[in-house]
Amino acid sequence: MESVSLITVVVFEVDLLIRIGLSVRVIMRRRPVGVSLAWLTIILIFPFGGAVIYLAFGETRLGTRRARRTALVHGPYLRWLADLEHRTAVDWSRLGPECEPLARLTEATVGIPAMSGNRIELIEETDTVFRRIIADVDGAQRTCHMVFYIWNNGGLADEVTEALIRAARRGVICRVLVDAVGSAPFLRSETAQRMRHEGIRLHAALPVSLIRSLFVRLDLRMHRKIVVIDGEVGYTGSLNMVDPRFFKQDSGVGQWVDAMVRVRGPVVEGLAITFLEDWELDTGEGLDQLRNSGDVRALEDAGDAAVQVVPSGPITESHAIQQVLLMAIYTARRELVLTSPYFVPDELLLTALVSAARRGVDVTLIVPAKVDSLLVRFASQAHKIDLLEAGVRIAMFEGGLLHTKSITVDGKFSLFGSLNLDPRSLWLNFEITLSAYDREFTAKLRGLQQRYLDDSQFMDLDTWRKRPGIERLVVNSARLLSPLI
Repeated sequence: MESVSLITVVVFEVDLLIRIGLSVRVIMRRRPVGVSLAWLTIILIFPFGGAVIYLAFGETRLGTRRARRTALVHGPYLRWLADLEHRTAVDWSRLGPECEPLARLTEATVGIPAMSGNRIELIEETDTVFRRIIADVDGAQRTCHMVFYIWNNGGLADEVTEALIRAARRGVICRVLVDAVGSAPFLRSETAQRMRHEGIRLHAALPVSLIRSLFVRLDLRMHRKIVVIDGEVGYTGSLNMVDPRFFKQDSGVGQWVDAMVRVRGPVVEGLAITFLEDWELDTGEGLDQLRNSGDVRALEDAGDAAVQVVPSGPITESHAIQQVLLMAIYTARRELVLTSPYFVPDELLLTALVSAARRGVDVTLIVPAKVDSLLVRFASQAHKIDLLEAGVRIAMFEGGLLHTKSITVDGKFSLFGSLNLDPRSLWLNFEITLSAYDREFTAKLRGLQQRYLDDSQFMDLDTWRKRPGIERLVVNSARLLSPLI
């Protein structure tokens, strides 16, 4: 009996020490209050299990080897970007007083200036996106660079694969980077093996394994969508390398609805350099080699649009993309329209949206009526109630899983890319966003948002309040976990 009692005391004391130690660690990391409180709750409520969960998912651990490589690569990357500043000449006087401060904030946090002389084209039809990419790959003479979170075999995605194979056969350098988790089935497929056999340099970003989980946080993912052809033509947006007619057909949310932009002009350099840093971090090909064969060079003007590339992720300055989002929202004076498939805002983002609505801005949030995550649906619902009470209009898109990520502000400028309005995109994932300081493009994007609104139903606050108490309890409980989703 005494030995049993001794074991019990030892276990209790070890658990207590672990809880105290991890609690101190959470407090000293000085993360957002909501995030810190959520982790403290998990650590203190669940014996041992809370510690395991925190060690697995509570800190941004890139791994020792990747951290060393990041330290070596990110400095030259920033110096490479700094060279862009000497070749930019944006006439802010014709764009409105709101744009320049946002551009300066972005440059100060991510190191990339706004660049004039660009042509930016919004493409809302998935088939058209694929056809344009295929045509550009078929016309490539030097390089084809692509990074995607999901690459899924089937339909038009297979035609892109064939175009890359044709390019590789004629001597074009083809580099393809896909997320190890999001594209896991593809990486195991015969298609991936064939691409490598044909000379395409295909690599998995942020690989995972049981052993790596001891040293690396496994849910840090490569969520960017970038295509750069010959260093001259770029694509980005929300569309993965996925034909929606062949993807998650049994998920019950309908086809995914996406949009992309095709850009030409100096801004393509920012996309190209961002891809090359991602490539170097995962492959170690070598900075000198990439400078020689990466196909990055000064580009001539191709249009009139001022555009800024905004990469974000665990290796960029903390809070960078959050600061950009908040400033864009606080800039709004007349109208603010946002689309996001996953809407789980942190306290600062929620406050900014509520503040905008209460100062008279017409704020509209467009989200899909159905999403492929039950926890996200519940957590999102609780925040939507706060917004409805403040006067925000919330439209539930019924034409499929709306996956487009966009923000338009007063018809003057817009944000567009891969960034969801949730903690994962803000803090954990590698994302890419374009700030478009161009009224013509913003008007076209606002038109696309309006077409989404035309296929939506607006949420009604009174209807929500009449729902069963148990449902409201579940929703409000999920809200407590929202900082960790």
